[in-house]
Amino acid sequence: MRYFGFKTAFSATVLLLLILTGVTGAQEPANTVVPLDLPGLTEFAPTSESPTVGVASEKLRNVELGARLVEGGAPLEHGLVWRVYHPVPDQEGKLPILATSEGGSALISMEPGEYFVHVAFGLAGVTRKLTIPADGPVDIQNFILNAGGLVLNAVSGNDVRIAPAKLKFSIFSDERDANDQRQLIISEVRPNQIVRLNDGIYHVVSEYGSVNAVIRSDLTVAAGKLTEATIEHRAAQITLKLVGEEGGEAIADTAWSITNSAGDLISESVGAFPSLVLAEGDYTAIARHKEQLFRRDFKVAAGFNYDVEVLLQ
Repeated sequence: MRYFGFKTAFSATVLLLLILTGVTGAQEPANTVVPLDLPGLTEFAPTSESPTVGVASEKLRNVELGARLVEGGAPLEHGLVWRVYHPVPDQEGKLPILATSEGGSALISMEPGEYFVHVAFGLAGVTRKLTIPADGPVDIQNFILNAGGLVLNAVSGNDVRIAPAKLKFSIFSDERDANDQRQLIISEVRPNQIVRLNDGIYHVVSEYGSVNAVIRSDLTVAAGKLTEATIEHRAAQITLKLVGEEGGEAIADTAWSITNSAGDLISESVGAFPSLVLAEGDYTAIARHKEQLFRRDFKVAAGFNYDVEVLLQ
Protein backbone atom coordinates (compact mmCIF):
# COMPACT_ATOMS: atom_id res chain seq x y z
CA MET A 1 0.00 0.00 0.00
CA ARG A 2 1.43 3.41 -0.92
CA TYR A 3 0.84 6.75 0.82
CA PHE A 4 1.64 10.32 -0.14
CA GLY A 5 1.79 13.66 1.64
CA PHE A 6 4.09 16.02 3.93
CA LYS A 7 7.30 17.74 2.85
CA THR A 8 10.31 17.06 5.13
CA ALA A 9 13.78 18.43 5.63
CA PHE A 10 15.57 17.90 8.96
CA SER A 11 17.93 15.11 10.00
CA ALA A 12 17.89 13.15 13.25
CA THR A 13 19.82 10.77 15.45
CA VAL A 14 17.89 7.56 15.99
CA LEU A 15 18.73 4.62 18.23
CA LEU A 16 17.12 1.40 16.96
CA LEU A 17 16.48 -1.82 18.85
CA LEU A 18 15.11 -4.77 16.86
CA ILE A 19 13.39 -7.34 19.05
CA LEU A 20 12.79 -10.70 17.39
CA THR A 21 9.24 -11.15 18.56
CA GLY A 22 5.67 -11.00 17.22
CA VAL A 23 3.56 -7.94 17.90
CA THR A 24 0.21 -9.54 18.53
CA GLY A 25 -0.41 -8.15 22.01
CA ALA A 26 -2.65 -10.11 24.39
CA GLN A 27 -3.70 -13.46 22.97
CA GLU A 28 -7.19 -14.86 22.72
CA PRO A 29 -7.63 -18.61 23.36
CA ALA A 30 -6.06 -20.68 20.60
CA ASN A 31 -8.16 -22.13 17.78
CA THR A 32 -10.90 -19.55 18.29
CA VAL A 33 -13.05 -19.19 15.17
CA VAL A 34 -15.28 -16.10 15.12
CA PRO A 35 -18.30 -16.29 12.76
CA LEU A 36 -18.65 -13.25 10.53
CA ASP A 37 -21.58 -10.89 10.92
CA LEU A 38 -23.55 -11.31 7.70
CA PRO A 39 -25.95 -8.39 7.10
CA GLY A 40 -29.00 -8.52 4.89
CA LEU A 41 -28.32 -7.62 1.28
CA THR A 42 -31.71 -6.43 0.08
CA GLU A 43 -30.14 -3.13 -1.02
CA PHE A 44 -27.73 -4.94 -3.33
CA ALA A 45 -29.62 -6.80 -6.05
CA PRO A 46 -27.16 -9.42 -7.33
CA THR A 47 -26.84 -10.01 -11.03
CA SER A 48 -27.00 -13.47 -12.53
CA GLU A 49 -23.20 -13.49 -12.53
CA SER A 50 -22.80 -12.31 -8.93
CA PRO A 51 -22.74 -14.54 -5.84
CA THR A 52 -25.20 -14.05 -3.01
CA VAL A 53 -24.31 -13.92 0.67
CA GLY A 54 -26.28 -14.35 3.88
CA VAL A 55 -29.26 -15.97 2.14
CA ALA A 56 -30.48 -19.39 3.21
CA SER A 57 -29.29 -21.80 0.54
CA GLU A 58 -28.10 -25.37 0.25
CA LYS A 59 -25.22 -24.02 -1.82
CA LEU A 60 -23.61 -22.15 1.07
CA ARG A 61 -20.07 -23.26 1.80
CA ASN A 62 -17.98 -22.63 4.90
CA VAL A 63 -14.58 -21.00 4.51
CA GLU A 64 -12.12 -20.45 7.36
CA LEU A 65 -9.92 -17.33 7.20
CA GLY A 66 -6.66 -16.95 9.11
CA ALA A 67 -3.76 -14.49 9.15
CA ARG A 68 -0.08 -14.56 10.11
CA LEU A 69 2.53 -11.83 10.41
CA VAL A 70 5.03 -13.72 8.24
CA GLU A 71 5.17 -16.94 6.25
CA GLY A 72 5.50 -19.83 8.70
CA GLY A 73 4.57 -17.67 11.70
CA ALA A 74 1.95 -18.47 14.31
CA PRO A 75 -1.69 -17.66 13.47
CA LEU A 76 -2.87 -14.33 14.88
CA GLU A 77 -5.70 -14.82 17.37
CA HIS A 78 -6.18 -11.22 18.45
CA GLY A 79 -6.53 -7.77 16.88
CA LEU A 80 -7.67 -8.76 13.39
CA VAL A 81 -10.48 -7.03 11.49
CA TRP A 82 -11.94 -8.94 8.54
CA ARG A 83 -14.04 -7.42 5.75
CA VAL A 84 -15.61 -9.33 2.87
CA TYR A 85 -16.61 -7.31 -0.21
CA HIS A 86 -19.03 -7.98 -3.03
CA PRO A 87 -17.13 -8.13 -6.35
CA VAL A 88 -19.58 -5.85 -8.17
CA PRO A 89 -19.38 -2.09 -7.43
CA ASP A 90 -22.52 -0.29 -6.28
CA GLN A 91 -23.99 2.85 -7.87
CA GLU A 92 -21.26 4.97 -6.21
CA GLY A 93 -18.52 2.79 -7.64
CA LYS A 94 -17.66 1.21 -4.28
CA LEU A 95 -17.53 -2.46 -3.42
CA PRO A 96 -20.29 -3.20 -0.88
CA ILE A 97 -19.19 -4.77 2.41
CA LEU A 98 -20.96 -8.10 2.89
CA ALA A 99 -19.47 -9.25 6.19
CA THR A 100 -17.18 -8.11 9.00
CA SER A 101 -15.53 -9.75 11.97
CA GLU A 102 -13.06 -8.77 14.71
CA GLY A 103 -10.75 -10.94 16.75
CA GLY A 104 -8.75 -13.84 15.39
CA SER A 105 -9.55 -16.32 12.63
CA ALA A 106 -13.00 -16.09 11.05
CA LEU A 107 -15.54 -18.51 9.59
CA ILE A 108 -17.71 -17.37 6.69
CA SER A 109 -20.58 -19.06 4.87
CA MET A 110 -21.11 -17.98 1.27
CA GLU A 111 -22.34 -19.28 -2.03
CA PRO A 112 -19.76 -20.28 -4.63
CA GLY A 113 -18.31 -17.30 -6.46
CA GLU A 114 -15.67 -14.59 -6.23
CA TYR A 115 -15.21 -12.10 -3.41
CA PHE A 116 -12.60 -9.68 -2.12
CA VAL A 117 -11.35 -10.19 1.44
CA HIS A 118 -9.38 -7.60 3.39
CA VAL A 119 -7.76 -8.27 6.76
CA ALA A 120 -6.34 -5.47 8.92
CA PHE A 121 -4.00 -5.75 11.89
CA GLY A 122 -3.72 -2.24 13.26
CA LEU A 123 -2.54 -0.15 10.29
CA ALA A 124 -1.17 -3.22 8.51
CA GLY A 125 -3.40 -4.97 6.02
CA VAL A 126 -3.70 -7.05 2.88
CA THR A 127 -6.48 -7.61 0.33
CA ARG A 128 -6.94 -10.79 -1.70
CA LYS A 129 -9.48 -12.23 -4.12
CA LEU A 130 -11.31 -15.25 -2.73
CA THR A 131 -12.81 -17.85 -5.08
CA ILE A 132 -15.23 -20.34 -3.53
CA PRO A 133 -15.72 -23.44 -5.69
CA ALA A 134 -19.11 -25.05 -6.23
CA ASP A 135 -17.82 -28.46 -5.15
CA GLY A 136 -14.69 -30.13 -3.91
CA PRO A 137 -12.70 -29.22 -0.77
CA VAL A 138 -12.46 -25.64 0.43
CA ASP A 139 -9.00 -24.92 1.79
CA ILE A 140 -8.31 -22.74 4.81
CA GLN A 141 -7.43 -19.28 3.49
CA ASN A 142 -4.18 -18.11 5.09
CA PHE A 143 -3.31 -14.42 4.69
CA ILE A 144 0.32 -13.31 5.15
CA LEU A 145 0.43 -9.70 6.37
CA ASN A 146 4.20 -9.14 6.17
CA ALA A 147 3.77 -6.77 9.10
CA GLY A 148 5.66 -5.67 12.17
CA GLY A 149 5.40 -3.15 14.97
CA LEU A 150 6.93 0.23 15.77
CA VAL A 151 7.38 1.70 19.26
CA LEU A 152 8.62 5.28 19.55
CA ASN A 153 10.27 7.21 22.37
CA ALA A 154 12.65 10.15 22.72
CA VAL A 155 15.38 11.62 24.90
CA SER A 156 16.97 15.06 25.10
CA GLY A 157 20.66 15.80 25.58
CA ASN A 158 22.62 13.12 27.45
CA ASP A 159 19.86 10.50 27.48
CA VAL A 160 17.51 12.68 29.55
CA ARG A 161 14.13 10.97 29.32
CA ILE A 162 11.37 13.32 28.11
CA ALA A 163 8.04 13.34 29.94
CA PRO A 164 5.54 11.37 27.80
CA ALA A 165 2.95 14.17 28.08
CA LYS A 166 5.30 16.50 26.19
CA LEU A 167 5.94 14.09 23.31
CA LYS A 168 3.94 13.11 20.28
CA PHE A 169 4.79 11.44 16.99
CA SER A 170 3.36 11.39 13.48
CA ILE A 171 4.09 8.65 10.94
CA PHE A 172 4.18 9.36 7.21
CA SER A 173 4.82 7.27 4.13
CA ASP A 174 8.35 7.11 2.78
CA GLU A 175 7.34 7.84 -0.81
CA ARG A 176 6.37 11.26 -2.13
CA ASP A 177 3.76 12.28 -4.66
CA ALA A 178 4.15 14.57 -7.66
CA ASN A 179 4.09 17.57 -5.30
CA ASP A 180 7.01 16.14 -3.28
CA GLN A 181 4.70 15.47 -0.34
CA ARG A 182 4.16 12.44 1.88
CA GLN A 183 0.88 10.90 3.00
CA LEU A 184 0.10 11.04 6.72
CA ILE A 185 -0.56 7.54 8.03
CA ILE A 186 -1.22 8.26 11.72
CA SER A 187 -0.81 11.26 14.04
CA GLU A 188 -0.87 11.80 17.81
CA VAL A 189 1.15 8.63 18.47
CA ARG A 190 2.24 8.51 22.11
CA PRO A 191 5.51 7.15 23.55
CA ASN A 192 5.59 3.36 24.06
CA GLN A 193 2.47 2.88 21.91
CA ILE A 194 2.73 -0.11 19.57
CA VAL A 195 1.82 0.87 16.01
CA ARG A 196 1.27 -2.10 13.69
CA LEU A 197 2.42 -1.45 10.13
CA ASN A 198 3.24 -3.32 6.95
CA ASP A 199 6.97 -3.85 6.55
CA GLY A 200 8.80 -0.99 4.84
CA ILE A 201 10.34 2.43 5.43
CA TYR A 202 8.38 5.17 7.20
CA HIS A 203 9.03 8.85 7.90
CA VAL A 204 8.54 9.77 11.56
CA VAL A 205 8.10 13.30 12.93
CA SER A 206 8.79 13.68 16.66
CA GLU A 207 7.49 16.80 18.43
CA TYR A 208 8.81 17.75 21.88
CA GLY A 209 6.54 20.46 23.24
CA SER A 210 4.61 22.69 20.85
CA VAL A 211 7.07 25.32 19.61
CA ASN A 212 10.08 24.36 17.49
CA ALA A 213 11.61 21.17 18.90
CA VAL A 214 10.89 18.88 15.93
CA ILE A 215 13.00 15.95 14.71
CA ARG A 216 12.37 13.94 11.52
CA SER A 217 13.64 10.42 10.96
CA ASP A 218 13.36 7.58 8.45
CA LEU A 219 12.71 4.23 10.17
CA THR A 220 12.38 0.69 8.86
CA VAL A 221 9.69 -1.73 10.06
CA ALA A 222 10.63 -5.39 9.55
CA ALA A 223 8.00 -8.12 9.17
CA GLY A 224 7.55 -10.22 12.30
CA LYS A 225 9.63 -7.88 14.47
CA LEU A 226 9.04 -5.07 16.92
CA THR A 227 11.20 -2.04 16.15
CA GLU A 228 11.87 0.26 19.09
CA ALA A 229 13.20 3.67 18.08
CA THR A 230 14.53 6.25 20.54
CA ILE A 231 14.89 9.67 18.92
CA GLU A 232 17.35 12.20 20.30
CA HIS A 233 16.07 15.77 20.58
CA ARG A 234 18.42 18.72 20.87
CA ALA A 235 16.12 20.79 23.06
CA ALA A 236 15.24 21.75 26.63
CA GLN A 237 12.40 23.14 28.71
CA ILE A 238 12.72 26.68 30.04
CA THR A 239 10.49 28.62 32.45
CA LEU A 240 10.15 32.39 32.05
CA LYS A 241 10.02 34.72 35.06
CA LEU A 242 9.91 38.49 35.41
CA VAL A 243 11.48 39.28 38.80
CA GLY A 244 12.44 42.36 40.81
CA GLU A 245 15.74 40.72 41.83
CA GLU A 246 17.58 37.50 41.08
CA GLY A 247 15.76 34.57 42.67
CA GLY A 248 12.75 36.76 43.47
CA GLU A 249 9.05 36.01 43.09
CA ALA A 250 7.65 35.90 39.56
CA ILE A 251 5.52 38.95 38.71
CA ALA A 252 1.99 38.26 37.47
CA ASP A 253 0.21 39.94 34.54
CA THR A 254 3.21 39.60 32.27
CA ALA A 255 3.04 39.06 28.51
CA TRP A 256 5.93 37.20 26.91
CA SER A 257 7.45 37.04 23.43
CA ILE A 258 10.36 34.81 22.38
CA THR A 259 12.46 35.54 19.30
CA ASN A 260 15.28 33.50 17.81
CA SER A 261 18.76 34.69 16.85
CA ALA A 262 17.42 35.98 13.52
CA GLY A 263 14.79 38.09 15.28
CA ASP A 264 11.85 35.91 14.21
CA LEU A 265 8.96 35.63 16.66
CA ILE A 266 8.51 31.98 17.62
CA SER A 267 6.32 32.05 20.75
CA GLU A 268 3.92 34.28 22.68
CA SER A 269 2.32 33.66 26.07
CA VAL A 270 0.87 35.36 29.14
CA GLY A 271 1.52 34.43 32.75
CA ALA A 272 3.77 34.74 35.78
CA PHE A 273 5.98 31.78 34.84
CA PRO A 274 5.08 30.09 31.54
CA SER A 275 7.09 27.02 30.53
CA LEU A 276 7.96 25.99 26.99
CA VAL A 277 10.28 23.67 25.11
CA LEU A 278 12.78 25.20 22.70
CA ALA A 279 15.25 23.67 20.28
CA GLU A 280 18.94 24.22 21.06
CA GLY A 281 20.06 27.73 20.12
CA ASP A 282 20.13 31.45 21.03
CA TYR A 283 16.98 33.36 21.94
CA THR A 284 15.69 36.63 23.38
CA ALA A 285 12.93 36.81 26.00
CA ILE A 286 10.83 40.00 25.95
CA ALA A 287 8.53 40.67 28.91
CA ARG A 288 5.75 43.27 28.80
CA HIS A 289 4.43 44.50 32.16
CA LYS A 290 2.37 47.67 32.69
CA GLU A 291 3.25 48.94 29.21
CA GLN A 292 6.98 48.55 29.90
CA LEU A 293 9.30 46.15 28.05
CA PHE A 294 12.12 44.16 29.62
CA ARG A 295 14.40 41.78 27.76
CA ARG A 296 17.12 39.20 28.21
CA ASP A 297 19.19 37.13 25.79
CA PHE A 298 19.59 33.46 26.73
CA LYS A 299 20.87 30.17 25.34
CA VAL A 300 19.17 26.77 25.22
CA ALA A 301 21.38 23.67 25.55
CA ALA A 302 20.03 20.17 24.90
CA GLY A 303 18.72 18.46 28.02
CA PHE A 304 19.47 21.42 30.31
CA ASN A 305 16.16 22.66 31.75
CA TYR A 306 16.28 25.90 33.74
CA ASP A 307 14.52 29.19 34.62
CA VAL A 308 15.11 32.30 32.54
CA GLU A 309 14.81 35.32 34.84
CA VAL A 310 14.22 38.76 33.34
CA LEU A 311 14.96 41.59 35.78
CA LEU A 312 12.39 44.33 36.32
CA GLN A 313 14.78 47.24 35.76
